[in-house]
Amino acid sequence: MRIRIMLIAMRIWSIALLAFCLNGTVHAQANDPNAGAKQLWQLIDYVAVDYGGAVEHGVVASESEYAEMLDFTDNAVKQAAGLPPHASQAAVSAAVADLRAAVMRKADAAEVKNLAHRANALLIAAYPIPVAPKAMPNLARGASLYAAQCAACHGAAGHGDGTLAASLDPKPIAFSDAERAQSRSLMALYQVVTQGVAGTSMASFAALPEADRWDLAFFIGGLSFDAAARARGEKLWKDDPALHAQFPDLAAVTTLTQEAIAAKTGMQTARDLTAYIRSQPAQAEGQKPSGLALSRTRLAESLAALHAGDRAAATKLGLSAYLDGFEPIEPVVGARNKSLLAAVESAMLAYRSAVANGDVAKADAVGKELTQLFTLVEAELGDAKADPMTTFVGALTILLREGVEALLIVIGIIAFLRKAQRKDVLPHVHAGWIGALVAGVLTWVAATYLVTISGASREVSEGVGSVFAALVLLSVGLWMHQKSSAGRWQEYLSEKLSAAMTRKTAWSLFALSFIAVYREVFETVLFYSALAADGNGGALLGGFIAAVVLLAIIGWVLLRSSARMPIGKFFSFTSSFVAVLAVILIGKGVAALQEAGWVGVTPVSFPRIDMLGVLPTAETLGSQALILAILLAGFGFNRISAARRVKA
Repeated sequence: MRIRIMLIAMRIWSIALLAFCLNGTVHAQANDPNAGAKQLWQLIDYVAVDYGGAVEHGVVASESEYAEMLDFTDNAVKQAAGLPPHASQAAVSAAVADLRAAVMRKADAAEVKNLAHRANALLIAAYPIPVAPKAMPNLARGASLYAAQCAACHGAAGHGDGTLAASLDPKPIAFSDAERAQSRSLMALYQVVTQGVAGTSMASFAALPEADRWDLAFFIGGLSFDAAARARGEKLWKDDPALHAQFPDLAAVTTLTQEAIAAKTGMQTARDLTAYIRSQPAQAEGQKPSGLALSRTRLAESLAALHAGDRAAATKLGLSAYLDGFEPIEPVVGARNKSLLAAVESAMLAYRSAVANGDVAKADAVGKELTQLFTLVEAELGDAKADPMTTFVGALTILLREGVEALLIVIGIIAFLRKAQRKDVLPHVHAGWIGALVAGVLTWVAATYLVTISGASREVSEGVGSVFAALVLLSVGLWMHQKSSAGRWQEYLSEKLSAAMTRKTAWSLFALSFIAVYREVFETVLFYSALAADGNGGALLGGFIAAVVLLAIIGWVLLRSSARMPIGKFFSFTSSFVAVLAVILIGKGVAALQEAGWVGVTPVSFPRIDMLGVLPTAETLGSQALILAILLAGFGFNRISAARRVKA
């Protein structure tokens, strides 16, 4: 029963895993776990922008606006306390409390802005919420939406003088007000468009598609600038590449205010630069680093955050250095220089361990090592394509390496069913591995033409699939060893197995066959996509065909040898083999989850054996030791029980 339940769970997992690997995303806004963080961000940003109109030089300038600031910060404190549990929740709550205290004592507007920006920075780091559009904004679409939805209140040019403005209280905001716009980000405008503003006539436009709301935010964010400012900004952008660092990507365009840029460049430059980049956001996105350049950038940012004492940000940036920068080119590196790939992966794990422990000196040392390794990777890849023989050998070894594990599991299931004289269940097993191959082809099509499978998706998929398969194999191995130790296989098979082999069990075997093959096919697809970039199509196809032929020969030999093996010896051998696979898979699974940032990293002095899933970390070795201990204890108990039955 225990095996049947676990195999049925594998069936459910197989469906979820396929959907996850194809990177399909369905967002349920009503159940958004970060909805509270989004609203809190808006409250804090509103205080940063509007506080200056409520208090001047420590004196209340507007009673109504000051009352609004008190109300907003009071609500912000309550919402911060109600955020989902997180290691940085206390820091966020403290920062919001500091902001509340500053407003209550009528602090200077500059101080309140700084406190508000600090609180929001902590909030976004702890509770990542989307801060940039998924697609490049369409300002023409934004202008059309503004004319239809906003101009009646805010005016055609954003002066707050629309036909309905006179009848509204409070009056609509004048988006063309340059002084007010200095402290307003596009992200803030997007949040206001999405959620509206309580107590005002500004309604929520959440019914509009997300892309439309971003288009509106970008158009509105440019109403305080004129054509001359945009022209000056364009000249600055083209003449001074150093200014590109102010807007490294689209997220910077949406979150940075003109004031924040002015602190580094001066107000006039900041105004012109902001005017231009908001009208041409694609220019910023074109500067976004990728590959090793992104890894270097994120690594430097991570070290800076660690030196500043922000360990949470350092951890997040360190993980991004691997998943967003290096991981996408990992298949190419692995195909050309496996030892160099292993060195980078080990150094990445060591770096994250140093950050987790707050060891700044160690992080600095490993950071320098990673920089040197990145240089070696660049030299290894270069601009030249791999020679055909390298592509052939890579295609051959990758498919053999990934295919043998899946083949052994599937062949084991088939041999088991044949020994049990249940050939009627074999179609389910064959349907499972054939379905996995079809899913692999669909994954290749999706990864090539439809979506980008992210590094995190890949590592989590591989990790969770490996851990789940290891647990199933652990249970199967113990069960098979128990029966082999009992020495009564023929009786068991004839009397018990036929009754136990229900339709549900058959579908469970389909699921196990599917998972065993698909997790390897998924990995192979990514590596083959990388090899295909070298252009040696003939060599790639040759390596693929050679590997398929070798796998077919291996499968034939395994089936023939298992058919001739005495049944007791067969199940005794198979149970040991399944146990070894469980130990290997748990190690590989935990390692993948470490690379995805789901499991911590504690390096230890121990040999690295990739083939056996052995990595020199306490977590991987500990998980393998635990599985091995369970197996040894189970095998020992089975033998003792069998001996007692013989004596009885």
